[in-house]
Amino acid sequence: MSQLNWRKSSFSENQANCVELAAAGNGIRIRESDEPEAVIRTTPAALRALIRAVKAAHLDHIP
Repeated sequence: MSQLNWRKSSFSENQANCVELAAAGNGIRIRESDEPEAVIRTTPAALRALIRAVKAAHLDHIP
């Protein structure tokens, strides 16, 4: 996974731990910076759906 161009939000610039994203072929890879070997694979459509749900507070009821 080291060949991927991992990116993080500019809001996380000074944070030690943050979520990073990388484009890989026709998919997206997601990892947490403090555990870089654990990588989640997803599609752009699934990531968009997750971001929309978070912004709309549809996941606030999950414990």
